[in-house]
Amino acid sequence: MTPAYKDHELKVQPTALLPSLPPSTMNDKLVFLGLLYFIQGIPYGLQSSLLPVYLRGAGHSLTRISLTKVLYFPWVLKVLWAPLVDRTGTKRCWLVATVAGLALTCLASATVAPESQYAAVAGSLLAMNVLASVQDIAVDGAAVRLLRGQGELGLGNTAQVVGYKAGSVFAGGGLLAVIDVAGWGWMFTLLACVYGGVALFVWGAPVLDGEPGRAQGETRRGSRDAVRPWRVWRKLMDVPGTPWTMLYVLTYKLALIQDSQ
Repeated sequence: MTPAYKDHELKVQPTALLPSLPPSTMNDKLVFLGLLYFIQGIPYGLQSSLLPVYLRGAGHSLTRISLTKVLYFPWVLKVLWAPLVDRTGTKRCWLVATVAGLALTCLASATVAPESQYAAVAGSLLAMNVLASVQDIAVDGAAVRLLRGQGELGLGNTAQVVGYKAGSVFAGGGLLAVIDVAGWGWMFTLLACVYGGVALFVWGAPVLDGEPGRAQGETRRGSRDAVRPWRVWRKLMDVPGTPWTMLYVLTYKLALIQDSQ
């Protein structure tokens, strides 16, 4: 789920067209998806609620703080690397890699002094947004494979929205109390432990055990398409009305983000 961008719903696809996965209980699926959407909401809660308060208290100007909004841009650009995530590798590999990357980013952030290293703070936020946007693509793809029928889809969307909002509140409110007591470094160390634990959970999650690998020929075709996304974009832009629709959606989303702040 994206900061204010993630208002789309997961779509049902015909079961016959989806790769078969081993049967899992609905509770397993909800825990898996809810946990991933929870940690996906953490970067947004940090950037929208916690950091403005903390950076202002550390003496940074309102101009500098407002410039951090630009760091949300990876969410707008994620369409550029979505084909790569969808067509190469497995969802488990992408999820473990991105969540582990978030853990390492948090460890690096724990060594930063926010009072004097504004550029390092901005770099950490940018890295978190890039990794979270890639995770968003992978977890949505996993949800499409896991959820079957309207009943499961409704519960999956509930896990999506509740998990993401809970992660945002945890980061924007709960961690504000932690940083006040323990400080910047310990807060990010705690976050690194959370992300590390989730990465291990995803690595061993049974709900993805039956995720099919790709045939060699399919992998080559997918890789070629992933590194040449302009072919897909050219076909998309040839559809009548697409450019105006994209302009409308982009304008709407940017206005929604600004209003949410």
